[in-house]
Amino acid sequence: MTTNPRTPSSSDDPLSREIDAALDGLNLQEIDQPQRARKEAGGKRPDGVRTQRGTVVDVRGDDVFVEIGPRMQGVAPIADFSPPPKMGDEFEFTLRGRDDDLWILSRFVARAEIAIGDDVQPGALVKAKITGQNTGGLEAKVGAVGAFLPASQVSLHREENLGQFLNQVLTCEVVEVDRERKRIVLSRRKVLERERDTARQETVGRISVGQVLKGKVTRVEEFGAFVDLGGVEGLVHVSQLSHQRVEKAGAVISAGQEVEVQVLKIEDGGKRIGLGMKQLQPDPWASVASRFAVDSVVTGKVTRLQEFGAFVELAPGVEGLLHVSAMAKDRVRHPKDAVKPGQEVTVRIVAVEPGRSRISLSRMDPRGALLGSEESVDASVIDEALRTQSSKPLGTSLGSIFQRAFDANSPKASPKPADAKKPKKG
Repeated sequence: MTTNPRTPSSSDDPLSREIDAALDGLNLQEIDQPQRARKEAGGKRPDGVRTQRGTVVDVRGDDVFVEIGPRMQGVAPIADFSPPPKMGDEFEFTLRGRDDDLWILSRFVARAEIAIGDDVQPGALVKAKITGQNTGGLEAKVGAVGAFLPASQVSLHREENLGQFLNQVLTCEVVEVDRERKRIVLSRRKVLERERDTARQETVGRISVGQVLKGKVTRVEEFGAFVDLGGVEGLVHVSQLSHQRVEKAGAVISAGQEVEVQVLKIEDGGKRIGLGMKQLQPDPWASVASRFAVDSVVTGKVTRLQEFGAFVELAPGVEGLLHVSAMAKDRVRHPKDAVKPGQEVTVRIVAVEPGRSRISLSRMDPRGALLGSEESVDASVIDEALRTQSSKPLGTSLGSIFQRAFDANSPKASPKPADAKKPKKG
């Protein structure tokens, strides 16, 4: 049977570009050579390779000791053998150099003659044993043939610690076969993506918008947290984490945390699932109307500034808007000229709209004076003065009523003794 020596891949394929970059300067035929031999050969196969048949005489840890002639012994890595050899087994070895009285051996030549089976084609699933690691990814074996697993194809997400996969057997998909160079390139990521898609369809079929589910946080980004719902991930956007304003998701949630979420939307066949957590928390706006009466004066903290005004937190999860036009008697060009984030301010409730989650604020009293200033007169004092005056004969001016109210509120005002008498004239 005649087979195509190499299955080409498109140069425009992103995966092909990743593979080419990972294999740059790497000879897969030398993957299984001992490290000391690689240094001697400069990373390339030397001319005039010597071979010698030898007999296994001992196995110690990762080293296999071989007798290759009278008073001649060598050592080969146990990774060259699958399954591990037994004493008395004979193999063909390549002589790579000497280390004191021992020859450095490799089974490279014998294994290089092994053909890649016709069933190993792009798209096929194979079992690959991870035998080593390099800067581009993982070295592996498919049967007795060397293979390569690029770092970007090891998992669904970039793995920082590739060493954790050493000596594991992974199910991978063949993405490239070069029979002439006896090279196989693998992808475990493609297998995991298919498994994830299958699990997604099963999970999506069981969930619906509005449903409350339990899940586990898999990773946290500034914009939100990804939650595993059992085979499918959903995103809790930072705006859906809490009724209180959250700048970065990591401030309130962490990877590995068990959470309860509500499904807000399902899009693209389950590829995009929006989740919320604040929907399962008490809504602070439900009691706003009873807690904040119109014209009442309260204290709050400035949380953020916009061109049109400042947001003031009146209670956890409840913010009101202090418009730039209501910050002072005189014109304020920009909120930063009047208030600063973190500043505590005294404000008056102008309007409350719980249904729209809106509260309008002002730093001015109903008469237009700045709250807390000398010009600001307590409305109840003036109202009381007006009510008192209404029972007396007309003729008292409005100015005298306000004057009396100011005098009543002034800390300098002191009542005259009831029995005080005017001094007699001398």
